[in-house]
Amino acid sequence: MAFVGAGPGDENLLTLRGADLLARADVVVLDRSAFGAMLRHCGPEAEIVDVAAETGAVSLKAVQHAKAGRRVVRLCAGDPGFFSSVADEVAACAKAEVDFEIVPGVPPATGVLTYAGIAPAASVPEFRIVDATRVDDWAAHAAFEGTLVIYNGVAEAVPIGRALVAAGRPDATPVAVTQSGTTTEQYTVVSSLGRLAADLKHADISEPAVIVVGDAVTGRDRLSWFENKPLFGWRVLVPRTKEQSAGLSEQLRSYGAVPEEVPTISVEPPRTPQQMDRAIKGLVTGRYEWVAFTSANAVKAIREKFEEYGLDARAFAGLKVAAVGEATARALIAFGVKPDLVPVGEHSSEGLLAEWPPYDSMLDPINRVLLPRADIATETLIAGLTELGWECDDVTAYRTVRAAPPPEAIRVAIKSGGFDAVLFTSSSTVRNLVGIAGKPHNVTVIAVIGPQTAKTAEEFGLRVDIMADSTSATALAAALAEYGAKQRQAALAAGDVPRRPSQTRRGARRRAK
Repeated sequence: MAFVGAGPGDENLLTLRGADLLARADVVVLDRSAFGAMLRHCGPEAEIVDVAAETGAVSLKAVQHAKAGRRVVRLCAGDPGFFSSVADEVAACAKAEVDFEIVPGVPPATGVLTYAGIAPAASVPEFRIVDATRVDDWAAHAAFEGTLVIYNGVAEAVPIGRALVAAGRPDATPVAVTQSGTTTEQYTVVSSLGRLAADLKHADISEPAVIVVGDAVTGRDRLSWFENKPLFGWRVLVPRTKEQSAGLSEQLRSYGAVPEEVPTISVEPPRTPQQMDRAIKGLVTGRYEWVAFTSANAVKAIREKFEEYGLDARAFAGLKVAAVGEATARALIAFGVKPDLVPVGEHSSEGLLAEWPPYDSMLDPINRVLLPRADIATETLIAGLTELGWECDDVTAYRTVRAAPPPEAIRVAIKSGGFDAVLFTSSSTVRNLVGIAGKPHNVTVIAVIGPQTAKTAEEFGLRVDIMADSTSATALAAALAEYGAKQRQAALAAGDVPRRPSQTRRGARRRAK
């Protein structure tokens, strides 16, 4: 059995050893509400025991699983060696003569402080960590001149501050209280022992939280990095197909955002496969000079057909291949096909046409282009290629249908301003999101991938705040981050506390800094 420190909250702070043990675990015991994100490391067959839902003896169950030869991982908050609540479970393993391993984790005393921009031992020779529930007399800690880190003390933060002052600690001593550290819900109140009561009065701080007392707090202005991310804490709606959301969501997380993936489009095979079957046969037998891909979904559809027929990327030998943009090009490269043409300007049908060569009977032995695409694609590309002298086989490679409505909580958040921003990556995502969930609230920042998507958004009565410099999801996320950074800088320059768009709606809770 392994007791694994899960760290202070950020799932990415899990150790490599911890991730390896989770990947091989038969049984995982954890508080799912706190550490559910870490289950992505587990295999599909792992049995999950949620301690938050258990009322019986979790330790006994875990030991029984371990004695039966199953690999058990118990995820613990922070580091199992720092004021851990699993001491009894470790003792139960030892008593039952079950082999066990204890894997350290990043403790809140260092992890949360680092994320809050506080270096606990940078300018002092030592720092002390105490559990407030085990302290009866604060006098000994008042005389301590280093950095004092207090666990489990938020409910009694004001009495603790008064006790430290009464025991001789100067009331001007800096204090920081950080809630939900290392997560995108992190929130820090900076104060002093003398002002702590006033500054915490309207802050609504609760556990999990860490209190830091000492001069190390003064370095926060220079060292704070996590809460200064351009989209820190922004809840961003990503209305795309599930397959397309992952990379964009990861990029948003790097800016400090909390992405919420809401599929608006379901990609399905064409109703009749004969058209695609004939296209694949023509591709193999040399019917085409070019194949033009207008989406990663079109690449996926062709790839699946190839696999069905036992073909691979070698069937593209001798063909010229075009991709409408970066995402489509990446999908082709992952398939083993390097595109010959990707527009350097606008990533759209218009951009592709602007760089497509006209048909030349002296250079091109065949004048036919295969265009595998969605059933609802525009006619722009076909008309433009025809004008350039090419003949097009317009083939429905896949169908896009409107996805089912998201859960009620998501629909309410969309319409009430619970989201700070929404990213529209196509006109269809605009139409489908409004169709299945309603229009975003007017405080929500609307970001679109290009002019056509902007036009559609405006037709639905949406105010477009941001348009990407180039028609790619990467550029769209970067444009939103730049917007967020400018909003934050403007607030700070005006002497205001930076606020997310959702915090500007009527009735939104305001926190004192």
